[in-house]
Amino acid sequence: MAARRKTARARNTATRKPATRKNRGSARVRKASSARRKSAAKRKSPSRWSQRVTNESDALDLQQGVFKLISPKKIAASLKRSAERSSRRKAGAYRSALSMLTFYINRAGKTLSKTQRDRLQRAKTELKHQFHRDE
Repeated sequence: MAARRKTARARNTATRKPATRKNRGSARVRKASSARRKSAAKRKSPSRWSQRVTNESDALDLQQGVFKLISPKKIAASLKRSAERSSRRKAGAYRSALSMLTFYINRAGKTLSKTQRDRLQRAKTELKHQFHRDE
């Protein structure tokens, strides 16, 4: 029976975690976070991914500043021209143009002014007219 007690005690002491100092643990955390900051500063963050999609989309090669145009008819005409000329799009010209317009409206979110949002919504309607999709 004495042998059993010794093995039980030996097991308990073997499984105990060694005592650690509090400062030592926080120093590790500080080192890790500073290393993270350094590596984050070195690599360029993928900011403005939606801008990159608008500029480098496989579907359309858009005219510079197409969404800043004042006339909804001009916006729709430019999108239609880009969609019809594109050979890389996967869907039809109408669907690609409307998708790009909707994408821009959704990604702009709250930063889009009310007048600009209304103008782009009218451009959607105008795009339907230009593609003869009036329903």
